[in-house]
Amino acid sequence: VQLVESGGGLVQEGGSMRLSCIASGFTFHTYEVGWFRQVPGKDHEGVSSMGDRLGRTYYGDSVQGRFIISMNNAKNTVYLQMNNLKREDSTTYYCGARRHGTGVQFLTAPWSADVWGKGTLVTVSS
Repeated sequence: VQLVESGGGLVQEGGSMRLSCIASGFTFHTYEVGWFRQVPGKDHEGVSSMGDRLGRTYYGDSVQGRFIISMNNAKNTVYLQMNNLKREDSTTYYCGARRHGTGVQFLTAPWSADVWGKGTLVTVSS
């Protein structure tokens, strides 16, 4: 069971970047998947999640309207399209997944993840 992120790198402020998260050893069909990022002094900050039992999508306040999460079931891949990037978006982004059944919203409960990727670094320059 593994998640592998890719797509990070250097981008100018105001630019766009797409991150990918590929699952192996399981499918997203019965999992909720989320993107989180490292924030100093905090556990993983929730960025976006999708795929709960009701098929809902969630976004963190700081990325609402700029980031879009999507999934390609055939490729067992989740994407995070990041637009209008800001310098404060610079950090390592992680993909996490958990089995359906946990009541608390995934974005606020990174501790509930069953599997994590190793992360991909995003750097936004001015």
